[in-house]
Amino acid sequence: MADHHNSDDYVRGSQEISEQVSTYELFQNLAKWGSLLTAAVLLFLTLAFMHGGSIITGLIAGIGLFVVGWFFLRAKPAAH
Repeated sequence: MADHHNSDDYVRGSQEISEQVSTYELFQNLAKWGSLLTAAVLLFLTLAFMHGGSIITGLIAGIGLFVVGWFFLRAKPAAH
C-alpha cells in the first residue's frame, strides 16, 4: 500500500543546487572582504585619532593591513 513510488518522490542528491552554491560563495566572499575592510578601517581610525596619533600613520597602516589581507585572502587557483 505505502510501497508504491511516484516519479515525483524526492530522491536524495537529485536536486539542482547551483543557486545555493553560488549564494553561499557570495556570502563567504562578502563576509571575508567585509571583515578585512572593517579591520583596516578600525586600524586607520584607531591610529589616526588616538592621542598623539596621525592620519598619515593610520592611513599607511590601514592600507598596509588591507594589502597584506588581500594577499592572504585572494582566491587561490584550483589544483588540477
